[in-house]
Amino acid sequence: MADWCRTATGLDGFCGMSARIELHCHLDGSVRVPTIAQLAEEQGVSLPGPVRDLAVAPARPLSLPAYISRIDVALSVMQTGGALRRTAHELVEDWARDGVVYGEARFAPQLHQRRGLTLPQILDAVSEGLAEGAAATGVRTGLILCCLRPDPVTTSIRVAELAAENAHRVSGLDLAGDEAIPAAPHAAAFRLAHEAGLPVTVHAGETQGPDSVRQALDELGARRIGHGVRAVHDDALVDRLAREAVTLETCPTSNLQTGAVPSLAAHPARRLMARGVPVTVSTDARTVSGTTLGDELAVLRRELGWTGADDRSAQLSAAAAAFLPADRRERLLRRLGSQSFS
Repeated sequence: MADWCRTATGLDGFCGMSARIELHCHLDGSVRVPTIAQLAEEQGVSLPGPVRDLAVAPARPLSLPAYISRIDVALSVMQTGGALRRTAHELVEDWARDGVVYGEARFAPQLHQRRGLTLPQILDAVSEGLAEGAAATGVRTGLILCCLRPDPVTTSIRVAELAAENAHRVSGLDLAGDEAIPAAPHAAAFRLAHEAGLPVTVHAGETQGPDSVRQALDELGARRIGHGVRAVHDDALVDRLAREAVTLETCPTSNLQTGAVPSLAAHPARRLMARGVPVTVSTDARTVSGTTLGDELAVLRRELGWTGADDRSAQLSAAAAAFLPADRRERLLRRLGSQSFS
């Protein structure tokens, strides 16, 4: 994408190019390798090896904790307001190059306090970076705050309170982290989100089975499920996801790397779509998985026989599930509905 619209006029003016949406993208997993290296040098952070080796996961399957550990090198340099603004801004630039017209970034603000930043300061910096990127590219953005399964419940409540107090610039609340740790203890934090009118997405059904998805729905009130691919093993759950229009945020390359699927050819995205489940496609962590949204769609075409009709379905599902006010969501749906997918 060589020519961005340098305007904030909205989705309808976005260069007339084919539009895509990304709903599941972790900021700390999507920091450019050269940026990590430069920030480390500027901050005097000593790294234990080459940045690419530390930050990018191998193509072979890993455990989920091993995959998550690849963000550690980025986190080590994302502890200042300037670094947070820069990395958020650059993510929006990367979305623009990838044909994304609306992207939702998610991050756990509690992981960025090593140098004394407060949670409000951290949120300010990331929000400013996203806004600067949006002004420069025309890409519209949303921001999701993540609670973490290993954290004390009190920490999750603080994050939920931060989200609720900033509902004008926070799009929703998420629960991330090792799925072997139950989600239910964090229910109080998610009640705060619901009371503030914030929608909820929860990582589930990635490395754990269908029961983790049920817990996300029943205990935390999730409207979307991060990944959710293991739901395919339970027909009753698949029927429920279709009936209740619960959207799955699948990330094919990441799903392979975390062991959520045995191979890309076995990815259940098309099977779930055929059953009526709203399925979307995202990158999860652009740097860790070494991918773009364009790459993910190319992988699906090569491995699953993904078609233009499948792409259209996934993009419309993403627009319908976007954590946006109703009027902006309708604009996004109209924008996508008017274009062709090949």
